[in-house]
Amino acid sequence: ETHGITFRIQIIVKELLDTDVLLKLLFHLPVNYPSTLPDISVNSDQLTRAQCTNVKDKLLEQAKKHLSEPMVHDLILWIQQHLKDVIRQSATVCNEKPTLSKGTSTEDGIWMLLLHLDHMRAKAKYVKTVEKWTSDLRLTGRLMFMGKIILILLQGDRSNIKEYLILQKTSKVDVDSSGKKCKEKMISVLCETKVQSQHKRFQTFEVKEYSTLDELQKEFETAGLTTLFSEFLPPLLK
Repeated sequence: ETHGITFRIQIIVKELLDTDVLLKLLFHLPVNYPSTLPDISVNSDQLTRAQCTNVKDKLLEQAKKHLSEPMVHDLILWIQQHLKDVIRQSATVCNEKPTLSKGTSTEDGIWMLLLHLDHMRAKAKYVKTVEKWTSDLRLTGRLMFMGKIILILLQGDRSNIKEYLILQKTSKVDVDSSGKKCKEKMISVLCETKVQSQHKRFQTFEVKEYSTLDELQKEFETAGLTTLFSEFLPPLLK
């Protein structure tokens, strides 16, 4: 394997902030793990984005102490025991530096990602997987089919966009010509950029099929993405 392993762990930390906190942790272990640190993403509906970032930073600090030895189990035990302290520290930092905190939380803003897929052999399963990932990561946008063209257009927090890309590249989402589960190797990142004021924000994620190129173009124009369409679509039609 050239990409390593990605897996998601969900844990509940009880009696915190007068409620149970559900932590959704995504670990990407590179091929040379544990000699190399894992990539870690943290999400929780009960915590703010700043608090999730702080949890991630503290986990990476702990990971450095376990370099060259298996560490995921130790990291999970550690955060279960110390989550309350980590969140307290987040609150202290916010209170001491309100201006900096405000700037940091909106630093990345909303980002947009446009992907091109070469094909889908197991279409129904593939579509269901993409819908689940976008729901879990609170991403909006479109999965678009027009003839042989397959595009995925996503909007959301930059960290969630990057997490989606990891899942897309490392999970077995399709089947090969013999029907065996396989990873997506024929994917192109056409564009990854910050959403601008002229771009329309998608409110949901939808799967849509277009019978003509004009229909697909109209979707992009309605979203204020005419330039994106004219830049990236013509080469796909050749």
